[in-house]
Amino acid sequence: MAWIQTSMGRRRVDGDQHKDRLSDLPECIILHILSFLRTPHAVQTCVLSTRWKHLWKRIPTLNLNSFQFRTLKIFSVFMSKVLSLRDPSTALHTFYISRRGDIEPRLLKKFLNYVYFHNIHLQELVISLHGDIGLIFSCVSSCRALTSLKLSVGPTWRDPKKTLFPKSLNLPLLTSLDLEDFAFCGDESGCAEPFLEFTKLNSLVIRSCKVIDAQILNISSETLVNLDMQNNSSLFAKIKLYAPSLCAFNYAGSHHIHNIRGSGLSSIKQVNIESVHFSASQEDALVLFSWLLDFANIESLTVTSTALQILSLVPDLFEVKLRSLHKLKSLKIDLIRIYEGSLLVLMKEAMLKKAAAKSPKEGAKLRKAFETCFEPPAIPDGMVDFLRQNSPSAEVNLTTKYPSSFNLKQIGESIKGVKINNYRSRFSMRSSSSLPRLSVRSSSSSVASAAAAKSASDAAPASAAEPASAASPNLDPCLGEKDVKSSNKDDEEKHQHNTNAPLQDNGQ
Repeated sequence: MAWIQTSMGRRRVDGDQHKDRLSDLPECIILHILSFLRTPHAVQTCVLSTRWKHLWKRIPTLNLNSFQFRTLKIFSVFMSKVLSLRDPSTALHTFYISRRGDIEPRLLKKFLNYVYFHNIHLQELVISLHGDIGLIFSCVSSCRALTSLKLSVGPTWRDPKKTLFPKSLNLPLLTSLDLEDFAFCGDESGCAEPFLEFTKLNSLVIRSCKVIDAQILNISSETLVNLDMQNNSSLFAKIKLYAPSLCAFNYAGSHHIHNIRGSGLSSIKQVNIESVHFSASQEDALVLFSWLLDFANIESLTVTSTALQILSLVPDLFEVKLRSLHKLKSLKIDLIRIYEGSLLVLMKEAMLKKAAAKSPKEGAKLRKAFETCFEPPAIPDGMVDFLRQNSPSAEVNLTTKYPSSFNLKQIGESIKGVKINNYRSRFSMRSSSSLPRLSVRSSSSSVASAAAAKSASDAAPASAAEPASAASPNLDPCLGEKDVKSSNKDDEEKHQHNTNAPLQDNGQ
């Protein structure tokens, strides 16, 4: 039995409450916990106990990111010591290295050689840097046990062209592939088919890639379940997709919407379309509409408001009877405000055309409203009803990162049968079985209130920025500014703690 001093006086406690339960864990459990840390943090954590002093040398994971270091030289020294002092008998399961910018050839060869000589058990490899692509792919192809590969291998500053993805990369166990900034070469038929050899592929992510000498990207896989395409080049116009097991499809882009054709698209249950395409055309609208027809059995649909605005450009859209979306259970809409671009112009033209078709007075009234800063609705009138016409009980959720840019209450009230839970950043609503469509007449008749609401919204103060997360105390008193070449690292790395302390030998 023991006593401790509290603000309320002395209190008797059991001795077990002072026991170091973490240190009593089996070594394999501690190693597993440490494997979730970046390598500099894992090394620092091992100074907390004499028992842990050399544990970091037996962690099956290496996670090295130059953004955590003040200069590339410090990163190079730390990395060299880690590779030389790590227990060579410990199997390496995961290797992650990231350097935003060029890396010294000597340093690149050092870590590639280490991967090559420890590739028997390597299952996950992440490489994000600019360097000699020939050396990198030679090393990658030797890792026959890989199940997950993520590559963002940009060219050096001397050669700004996109990196060519090899036509043959034999990784028989690969289930997850994530590629960024690559170019795929087409064949004699005008198609590029870079993923045919990955017979066990389950997840595929393609970011900022393009096709060379072809217009069609072929994605054919019996096992593919998740497909994620983000900000790819408009140089290839069509995607031929054969993936009978595909369940989830994510598409994000700001410049182009690709035409997707293929068999087995009806297997998709979850679709996420993140379009911030402000320079859209009617052709883009027809492509989006074809997606709705081909993805017939969607249960969950997530779209940006701009995607719905593009879709509204389809001529006589609301006259179409959808043969899809019968199984829709969830519709999520992320509100994004557009300030300029062809999409805004086309939407205004379409609304004026509909208003003028009703009567010249309606058209003149709406035109005058546009001249006084009235904007097209974030969610086109009748669009939610159109998407739910075969699933009227589907739940709708509206979200936005910019609540001060919208009159969210007015948006909710414009769709009858809506239940608003929290309209500042997120609110959900459940539809009724019969919802009246809102015509251009109803929009133009409420121009005055909309303009007033817009003025109030614009005058409202912007939401306060989120407070920065508290950083842990610096372990190196010499910590200073980061390497200039690393200043453009992505947001995820910006929130990581800085660690510059060179690795110590600890007596060995």
